[in-house]
Amino acid sequence: QVQLVESGGDLVQPGGSLRLSCTASGTIFSINTMGWSRQAPGKARELVATITKKGSTNYADSVAGRFTISRDNANKTVWLQMNSLKPEDTAVYYCYGNVIRDGFYYGQDYWGIGTLVTVSS
Repeated sequence: QVQLVESGGDLVQPGGSLRLSCTASGTIFSINTMGWSRQAPGKARELVATITKKGSTNYADSVAGRFTISRDNANKTVWLQMNSLKPEDTAVYYCYGNVIRDGFYYGQDYWGIGTLVTVSS
């Protein structure tokens, strides 16, 4: 079994910063791409940022220049540093990883249960 557990969600004022983290555990051989998505109330889920195992990153236009994704392969952890937060960044943030489990030859996508980020004064 594989679990991804997020932490770091909180209430923050506009212009503030927050750092989310996510750690994977279980019978994991390797993790390919990891990333973060978010879902605001009444809106569709949006892919925010991704990072490959080698460290190549991609960002949604809405967060480029403000958010930074990073990872530690040895500890199966991915972070999302969020700066200059705006009220429209309010959402539940979900971590995901394309995980190759022990004994398998292909990856499967696993998701965390989410952590709430609220940007409000």
